[in-house]
Amino acid sequence: MIFVVDDDVIMAKCVARATKKETRIFTNAIEAMNEISSDEMPKLIFLDVLLDGPDGFTFLNELVSYPDTRMIPIVIVSSLDYSNEDLSSYGVVGYLNKEKMTPQEIYQYAKKYAK
Repeated sequence: MIFVVDDDVIMAKCVARATKKETRIFTNAIEAMNEISSDEMPKLIFLDVLLDGPDGFTFLNELVSYPDTRMIPIVIVSSLDYSNEDLSSYGVVGYLNKEKMTPQEIYQYAKKYAK
């Protein structure tokens, strides 16, 4: 299972489709956090950081504060440039620029982390 957390529903659906895997879409961080459980632990999360309500970094801080969720790989999907930032302490394994990313790039992350 892959989680896509993005308040832009059209973008979230495009990311979900490109993964070619089972996905769940959430339009805010609170919904996504509430759905993570031992029965529903995502193998990968595609995360927009500019969300309505709590932003993506608040969500990341919440994830790393629990031992069972801190190991979930995260791919930042944003129009802001985080490519030169070291966000590995948050579990971030990659960054995709919304304006330049391709379905193939999304699929490659899904293939690698959501086996």
